Amino acid sequence: MYKQILVAVDGSETSSHALAAAIELARDSGARLQPLYVVDVPLMSYDVPGYDPSYVRDALVEEGRHVLADATALMASAGVQGPSRMVETDLTGDDIAHRILLAAQEFNADVVVLGTHGRRGVRRLVLGSVAEHFLRIATCPVLLISAHCAAPAARLAQAAAEPVKDPS
Repeated sequence: MYKQILVAVDGSETSSHALAAAIELARDSGARLQPLYVVDVPLMSYDVPGYDPSYVRDALVEEGRHVLADATALMASAGVQGPSRMVETDLTGDDIAHRILLAAQEFNADVVVLGTHGRRGVRRLVLGSVAEHFLRIATCPVLLISAHCAAPAARLAQAAAEPVKDPS
């Protein structure tokens, strides 16, 4: 079925649901999973006089390390393997959706798992702006996970209780 799965994580509740679904999918299909955290320093933070935008960047990188460490621990407890990764947008009009696309292509992802709304809040009535933008540019299948899905802890506990499938 799937050999390589990429899941975008940002520490939000919806991202936790997406991670749980991706872990379950990777576990059931014997796939490798790559949790991806995108550091997106707001462009406006560079325009504030006397303010050093590296403070924002450093805080986001630190948060990303924690989010990825948590994801890696959950993967290990479910018997799922794969490398975590952190990437950054740049100041040339780059955005989170394009960074996810590039990472998915570099990882040769068969499917990308995303939460419908992340830390950016509810900017759309149905989908978050990153999820909607990614759907428009995706070059592989996309699995969107709603905030209304079952609680991630319950899903992971159930997945961890089942025996790990041998990928052979």
